[in-house]
Amino acid sequence: MERVEERELIRATDWALQSYERDRSISARDLCGVHKRWLGRIYPWAGAYRQVNMSKGGFMFAAAAQVPRLMHGFEAICLAKHTPLRSSHPDIHLALAETHTEFLLIHPFREGNGRIARLLAKLMAAPAGVDLSSFDALVERRREEYFAAVRAGLDRNYNPMREIFIALTGDGASA
Repeated sequence: MERVEERELIRATDWALQSYERDRSISARDLCGVHKRWLGRIYPWAGAYRQVNMSKGGFMFAAAAQVPRLMHGFEAICLAKHTPLRSSHPDIHLALAETHTEFLLIHPFREGNGRIARLLAKLMAAPAGVDLSSFDALVERRREEYFAAVRAGLDRNYNPMREIFIALTGDGASA
């Protein structure tokens, strides 16, 4: 199943990076569409918000009943504010960190939230001229630091995730 998901993720990522105009705001509906395009051939619930409560390593994500409301707020606050992301943004790394962290804390889907969050970051970074192609590898190498950065987001502290994006881009120019 892992190989099938990975193959389909590559297909969906290529499609998204080629299809999304660089001046386009990304919506919650777009994220559902990308999720469905990725996992729709595998899972019947792909593209729909989860209906079950979830946790990982003892960490509880947002209650399933709250996901539609939280995604609406995420769209109105994070996505509307940070997409499209431009190279002239005063702090590209912070915009990526806030959006990435908030999405992960909501965890709207039953499967693939981390991969969709990384794809969202890549879609956001492209118009700003930022290369995030090594994001997946960095997360694997710095797994504990990455999860700690997500947890810091519970207190709206996006600096740990911002530092990960700075390390990922090798650029402190927006710091």
